[in-house]
Amino acid sequence: MKNSTDFKALKIKIASPEDILGWSYGEVLKPETINYRTQRPEKDGLFSERIFGPTKDWECYCGKYRKVRYKGIICDKCGVEVTRSIVRRERSGHIKLAAPVVHTWFLKTKIGLILDASSMKLEKVAYYAAYVVTAVNDEKRKNAIEEIDREFKTRKDPSLKEAVAGLKDALKRLTPGRILEEGDYYTLVKKFSNVFTAQSGAEGIRKVLESIDLKKAAQNIEESLDGVTDDLKLNKLLRRLKLMKSMMKNGIKPEWMVMTVLPVLPPDLRPMVALDGGRYATSDLNDLYRRVINRNNRLKKLLELKAPDVIVVNEKRMLQEAVDALIDNPAAALSKPGSGARRQLRSLADMLKGKQGRFRQNLLGKRVDYSGRSVIVVGPHLKLDECGIPKRMALELFRPFVIGKVIERGLAHNIRNSNRLIEEAPPEVWEILEEVIKDRVVLLNRQPTLHRLSIQAFKPILTEDLVIQIPPMVCSAFNADFDGDLMAVHVPLSDEAQNEAKTLMRSGFNTLLKPASGDPIAVPTPDIVLGCYYLTKIIAGATGEGFTLSSKEEATLAYANDYIALNAEIRVGKVKTSYGRLLFNEILPSDTDFVNETMNKKSLVKLVSALEIKYGAARTKEVLDGIKFLGFKYATRSGISWGMDDLIIPKERDIILADTEKKADLIAEQYADGLLTDAERKARVIEVWTEAHKQISKVIPTAISAKSSVYNIIDSQARGSWAQPTVMMGMKGLVVNPTGEIIELPIRSSLKEGHGGLEYFISTHGSRKGLVDTALKTADAGYLTRRLIDVAQDVVVKEDDCKTKEGIAIHRKDGLEFGHAFAARLFSRTVLNDVKAGRPGRAGKTIVSANEIITLALAEEIAKSDVEMVEVRSPMTCKTLYGICARCYGLDLGHNIPVRIGEAVGIVAAQSIGEPGTQLTLRTRHAGGVAGRDITYGLPRVEELLEVRSPKGRAFLAEVEGTVAKIEEKGLLKTIFITPKDKPVAKPGKRRKKGVSDEFVEYSAVRNSIMLVKVGDKVKVGDQLTEGSVDLRELYELRGKEETYRYIIQEIQRIYVSEGSPVNNKHLEIMTRQMFGRILIVNPGDVDFIMGDVVDRSKFLEANKAIKEKGKTPAKGEELLLGLTRVALSADGFLSAASFQETARVLITAASEGKIDYLRGLKENVIIGRQLPIGKMMIPRGEEVPPEPLVGEERNVSDGA
Repeated sequence: MKNSTDFKALKIKIASPEDILGWSYGEVLKPETINYRTQRPEKDGLFSERIFGPTKDWECYCGKYRKVRYKGIICDKCGVEVTRSIVRRERSGHIKLAAPVVHTWFLKTKIGLILDASSMKLEKVAYYAAYVVTAVNDEKRKNAIEEIDREFKTRKDPSLKEAVAGLKDALKRLTPGRILEEGDYYTLVKKFSNVFTAQSGAEGIRKVLESIDLKKAAQNIEESLDGVTDDLKLNKLLRRLKLMKSMMKNGIKPEWMVMTVLPVLPPDLRPMVALDGGRYATSDLNDLYRRVINRNNRLKKLLELKAPDVIVVNEKRMLQEAVDALIDNPAAALSKPGSGARRQLRSLADMLKGKQGRFRQNLLGKRVDYSGRSVIVVGPHLKLDECGIPKRMALELFRPFVIGKVIERGLAHNIRNSNRLIEEAPPEVWEILEEVIKDRVVLLNRQPTLHRLSIQAFKPILTEDLVIQIPPMVCSAFNADFDGDLMAVHVPLSDEAQNEAKTLMRSGFNTLLKPASGDPIAVPTPDIVLGCYYLTKIIAGATGEGFTLSSKEEATLAYANDYIALNAEIRVGKVKTSYGRLLFNEILPSDTDFVNETMNKKSLVKLVSALEIKYGAARTKEVLDGIKFLGFKYATRSGISWGMDDLIIPKERDIILADTEKKADLIAEQYADGLLTDAERKARVIEVWTEAHKQISKVIPTAISAKSSVYNIIDSQARGSWAQPTVMMGMKGLVVNPTGEIIELPIRSSLKEGHGGLEYFISTHGSRKGLVDTALKTADAGYLTRRLIDVAQDVVVKEDDCKTKEGIAIHRKDGLEFGHAFAARLFSRTVLNDVKAGRPGRAGKTIVSANEIITLALAEEIAKSDVEMVEVRSPMTCKTLYGICARCYGLDLGHNIPVRIGEAVGIVAAQSIGEPGTQLTLRTRHAGGVAGRDITYGLPRVEELLEVRSPKGRAFLAEVEGTVAKIEEKGLLKTIFITPKDKPVAKPGKRRKKGVSDEFVEYSAVRNSIMLVKVGDKVKVGDQLTEGSVDLRELYELRGKEETYRYIIQEIQRIYVSEGSPVNNKHLEIMTRQMFGRILIVNPGDVDFIMGDVVDRSKFLEANKAIKEKGKTPAKGEELLLGLTRVALSADGFLSAASFQETARVLITAASEGKIDYLRGLKENVIIGRQLPIGKMMIPRGEEVPPEPLVGEERNVSDGA
């Protein structure tokens, strides 16, 4: 049997009335649903069994035929086919409309485009408030005009001249498709009813659409294109041309946009459910269909009775409104909640749209069976790949497997008895459960699932508690803590799913490194760090200091007999070390170098990273488990505690405060004497208190004894930094108000002393803003991730090497300014050419050869050498179609190995950029208190860049090459004058006003702008003249693609690096590749494109390659720079775009143009319910799919509507 998902592409187009009748199993004639007495469906009603199939398996309505042996028989009495009741999910019906009805989706968009009429006027026609001309008799029109001329000649009244000219003009302009207001129509029809015919309503629109000859109309448009200079007009003509050509190509007739037959959804997709007390809950669609049927039947009756026109027209309008409400309920915007009106009914369009719609709720998000949820607690005894699951929960999760074993052992004979036995839970059941879970893993997920490490597989260990236990070191991957967080457990059911979970998602095996940057993420938690720090720290003067011992064994003996302390410096052989360090080295692999240093957090992370590179995940996991047990043991041994008495306020603090008070008083006096302005006074006060805070923060660490617990906790980097004790023991210092300005009144008290009323009050400002920001930010960051995923979801590694000779340059200077290390930017990349030490022209030894991947060690070696720039392969320059190649990508950062074919690198990139989004700040900083100039940073700045928006505080760029002649300040403006190198000056740009003569190009900025150039400076095209954010589109226009993407990546990295969550550049490059991934067709050549089309780059290149092979002219286009949302909506496949945003608009366009989705992305495959074309599923299905029928060939595609 053929699989229901066994097709290569999906096509959507407008259904013809014949198609709708072809799907239908019968006409719905009555508005009734079910009979309330018998609880059975009404015959010929909306739930009719004759049309939609039986409600009970293998049983007809009247009960004459029961059981499967009558399969396929149609009952002669009730007309119901004997079959499965599931057919009620797929069998459609239809309603024959007594009058045509315009499909509301197409009325506002496509019909207006084809008829070249405004949608407002068309709506009037559809609702019988205006008329559309359907036919004109040219002969009779000519006669009518002559008749008017004759009549006017006989009357010599000059006042009639204007009226006559108007009448003649109205007659001349009569053409099929012209819309007449009611007044105009009656004026013309009174005198010239024989000249033309016009109709209102859907019938009129349908007649006009039927009369259109698409071929002829398209030819006319093509001929008229040459003379058009107005951009708006040209754009509209191109849109009309594209629509007409698509309709011709796909055999779509314009009149199908006006419906004569309405399909009825299968009843199980709009169910009725009986509630208690004899009432029913029903889907809104049933109410909407009922309204349509009632009005349709009433209209039929009125037409039979030959009722007066007024009544019939009114009924037709009501039918049109009923069908509109069914398809897309327009009143949603009009009816305000709480206005006493009834709840808005959900139409067919509403069922698809939004988060609760069919696409996002049911097709992209599935509910799963066999899952549990509970609070998490720490399991210090658990290994990195184990989790504790409550026994009762495990019994429910693995119930089907337990039932199978119970029956197999003969403890019960069927499922019902097995369930009964399980409820009683005798010891045998627990034994069976232990056996069942022995080789299985479960998935743990913590919401929000921001990246792939938020779902990991663990071996379940049964516990007697009611909570889930997780090992402490996975917390940072899940971003979990133990203050009441919840986690969900899922059971992969099939063997394949279990295998996949074990090989791809097993905690500690596949989850040690962060895919965003390649840094270790399974790192020791604070208490483990503290234990290891205490163990490896050397304390001067400890018992046994200076002992010389021959071996580790002797040291163990000496420690056991209290001759040496754990932290005493001893000599073992030739090495100076401590017994604690010997213990620490015991857990490391035997061939590792002896680690002889105090292990703080940084050292531990470095160690884990080195072990991962040298030994791989499995061995590193064992070492991590060892570090954990050791850390916990010695953290407990250390007896480090924390109490109020550990905080000692240093004497120097009061001296510094008193000194600063005097300085502040002096500034106040100077202000009172008029020596300072208010702004200067404020700035100086802030400066002296900031200096005081700095001095105190230097004093605090020296005031604390190196043996104290506060010192140990901070020095080990287990938790906190010196900033916190400064606030606790020194002073809180200056705080900001909610707008981000510094309050000049400092908080002098420390937390140990406690704050005064005013101090407490002003310090709460900032804290509250922080909490509010966090709540708002989470939603923004989530939405950004969603857009990123949508843009990059189809970027998969498709081949090993695309053989490109192009790459990008990584410059040492690019990240210096904000601390993005050169080595971090080089790591994991494939080199384009040999990298040699030494300066250009004096090259030394080769560090990395061409096409080799830069490892961490090599990256550090290059960084230490004097190489200033390295050329690497990049996703930006990869030549692979519909994906990228492994060489251009480099290392898979999550596993530290070369990326494999089939890896969904687009999703990884989107998650890597989106996941730290929540940590980014969410505010606009006020630039040093200067009014009117805000600089966006943090999350809004990342969004501004990725959406290619015009930035706040925009910088001026030089549009000509030349020299800065002068900078003038006049009023509120500061103007830069540039003398261009080539005279005369080119045509001035949008934001530039031409000087008095052609000598200069002027740029006028606000007076307080900071200038980046001075008089006499030479400037090139695209150089930044003032401080601020660059407009990306302007930069692209002036400097080209390479400069633009370098700027995008540098600006985004500036934010991520400064927030301490670096992301590897390759992830940003994948996004930038997608932002540049659309081509605007300038000249279609012989390819089946239309000028002005925006197409996917891969599709463009593929079509051109095919056309060149045939010796024809390829298309020409220019690369566009688009923001994320526009890229996602202009995706090649309509399924991906429709499930993202603006569902209705995407589907209208796709259906009217007969679009084909080749199911290349991941979303499309999730929607149709088949395995994704990634990983092992990368059967070269891409090759099987024929290229798009761009040159007019036929294709095997499954049609849908």
